Amino acid sequence: MKKIFVLMLSTLVVSFLENAHAASLYPVMVNDRWGFVEKSGNLVVNPQFEQADAFSSGLAAVRLGRWGYVDKSGKIVINPQFDKASPFSDGMASVELGGRFGYINTDGKYAINPQFDAAYPFVEGRAAVKLKHDYGYIDKTGTLVINPQFTEAKEFSDGLASVRLGKLSGFIDPAGKIVINPQFEKAESFSEGLAAVYVAKRWGFIDKTGKIVINPQFENVHRFVNGLAPTQVGKLWGFVDSSGHFVINPQFDNAGAFSEGLAEVRMGGRWGFIDKTGKFVINPQFDDSEPFADGLARVKIGRKIGYVDATGKYVWNPAS
Repeated sequence: MKKIFVLMLSTLVVSFLENAHAASLYPVMVNDRWGFVEKSGNLVVNPQFEQADAFSSGLAAVRLGRWGYVDKSGKIVINPQFDKASPFSDGMASVELGGRFGYINTDGKYAINPQFDAAYPFVEGRAAVKLKHDYGYIDKTGTLVINPQFTEAKEFSDGLASVRLGKLSGFIDPAGKIVINPQFEKAESFSEGLAAVYVAKRWGFIDKTGKIVINPQFENVHRFVNGLAPTQVGKLWGFVDSSGHFVINPQFDNAGAFSEGLAEVRMGGRWGFIDKTGKFVINPQFDDSEPFADGLARVKIGRKIGYVDATGKYVWNPAS
């Protein structure tokens, strides 16, 4: 199901949002092979890869049998050798080899040898890793700075990380000290000083002291961006401000967070984009979509991927 919370944010989407501006190259698929186009829509790296992710730190993960990395010219600079490869974050990328995860730097050399059962992106100098059944955190030297002890662990944001101990979630600081006691059925990362928490089968929001500032009342929510958060009441989605008041009334089948002044919403089985008044800027017409980044949004019609600008004009047509 699209638009639900998961253990960690999708590294592909995070990379696309955070690094598209620096990269200005976008992965596209032609005849089941992946290449890259620039923002104008010109194809600059011919389709040749089995899969391709967004650029980050000047490199993009691609699959040719195994996963490696290419530069913006399409040249392979880190040979395909990994079972899995993630986008770079904070100068390091999580890779899997033989069932173990470690981290490489942009030279393709191991900065932290494969030794973990799972490894997630570095954010604010910490990365969540899994050893056997428990999660802890390492620093960029690979040293365990917070011992594995958590059932779940999310990335740091606003100086805090959501962790689960048994059946309840709370928040820790970078030293591993619990600053908001485990008391929530679920808890997501902080954004704009607020974090979504799940209590008695409803979502609400807390501040960094742990105080509930928007009462649990929603079936589902997403993070705050530019002062607004998508929330679900009954079967419909709208957007609330930081006081919990609806700025855009519930009317959509689904909704994502705002990015670059536009938010993706679904209506009548199709995705489109609205502005902060709730007005459609790009009418619902896509089978799937991702948030805007560097002026473009990735959209999908059937199995084909394209990109549109903020007016809805195709820069890369899914029919290409």
